[in-house]
Amino acid sequence: MSTIKEISEKTGITPYTLRFYEREGILPYVKRDSSGHRLYDKESIDWLDFILALRETGMPLAEIKQYVDLYQEGESTLKRRKQMMLKHKEKVEKDLSETIKYLEQINYKLALYDMQEKGLAKMMP
Repeated sequence: MSTIKEISEKTGITPYTLRFYEREGILPYVKRDSSGHRLYDKESIDWLDFILALRETGMPLAEIKQYVDLYQEGESTLKRRKQMMLKHKEKVEKDLSETIKYLEQINYKLALYDMQEKGLAKMMP
């Protein structure tokens, strides 16, 4: 079990954001000790890791909340949850493809700089 402070330090997410995620139903299954302090077990940490992956890849909080709600409804929502993940996967793959394209342009520019430093090319925009 980890405290909110430990989870905050480990993930870089502020305690305020962790509390917000829990209050809004985005981060389910956070336990409490007898004093009411939040305790994060493996299940809640796994959920947090998943939520962070979705957020870092651009999924809006409203969609994450919808996914969590569907999960809590049970097996009958499996198909809908899978569809949500497939749609998000397509978006992430598209974003990744674009990022790779931009990285190639940056690498090309860096190669031109290397060639210019060696006197093998003229500078281009």
